[in-house]
Amino acid sequence: MGTDINQRNKATALTLWAALDRDPAKALPLLDKVAQWQGPEPIGIHTSGAGIVAAMFAPLHAAIPDLHRQTHILMGGQSSAHESGGGDGAWWVAGTGYYTGRATLDVFGIPASTRDLRIRWGEFLRFDADGHVTHAQPIWDFVDWFEQIGLPVLPRPNGASHVYPAPTGYGGVLVETQSVEETAQSMELGRALIFGGLNTFDESDLSSMGMARFFHPNIKWYGPGGIGACLSLGEFETLHQRPWLTAFPDRKVMHLESLFAEGRMVAASGPKGVVATHTGPYMGQPASGAHLEVSGLDFWLRTGGQFTENWVFVDMIHLFAQMGVNLFARARGHAA
Repeated sequence: MGTDINQRNKATALTLWAALDRDPAKALPLLDKVAQWQGPEPIGIHTSGAGIVAAMFAPLHAAIPDLHRQTHILMGGQSSAHESGGGDGAWWVAGTGYYTGRATLDVFGIPASTRDLRIRWGEFLRFDADGHVTHAQPIWDFVDWFEQIGLPVLPRPNGASHVYPAPTGYGGVLVETQSVEETAQSMELGRALIFGGLNTFDESDLSSMGMARFFHPNIKWYGPGGIGACLSLGEFETLHQRPWLTAFPDRKVMHLESLFAEGRMVAASGPKGVVATHTGPYMGQPASGAHLEVSGLDFWLRTGGQFTENWVFVDMIHLFAQMGVNLFARARGHAA
């Protein structure tokens, strides 16, 4: 029964994305049960299909007439997002990849450009028992978009800036039914990472998190614009983890909306999935003392008993707004 539900939901997600890609208005019947669509800043929350299309997809299509979606990962499953392991059970589908095309018009406050764009997208869709989409959390990497058109809104990333690949040596678009045993192994590792690793930092020593248990020494960690990619566990700890934990030492994974696995893939999401206090400098921004909620999405690929790749989205526009910094206004200043 669960397999049938998951397969149905993945097919619906693909149908929805295809409709949005052809003509966003044609997707409205698939969005008529939406209760909350948590868009990235500055798009924000919408509660109707018409609002979603008008705020996100119609402007994107108008500005980028040759828009094309690449899907690198498609997966679904039943969530176990609570640390206790109970009280959840919602069905989700998630995907990520790139939009490609050239912006001939300004959109979302981002100037048009003659450059061919590759815009990272990630999206999580929650389904009800009847197979309707009721909740969603999409993130588009606006910071990376600004970088591509020569309007950097954050300091040069510590990590590498490049186009991130689809899963290496593994077909990440999981259209077919996946192994129950592989899925169970992936979920076990995902829950151990989040609740037994990420949340065990003692606020002084990175080794207290035991990340070497979960991440292969050659982990490929694909971070958001502003952070970049880390191409080994050592780079992950030095280029991302240390600056992040210096700025937010008390950060904790607390309010995930989803955590699920399928095959060798694991995914997690939450508009308020991490809470933290900004008590140290971060990307040139001094400590503000602000209590923050980090909106993020994660996809992991498991190989054997460790994760070998991790695709990470953070709504950096929303994060910095909570520190009192308007990154879209900063881009307008560069463009002026």
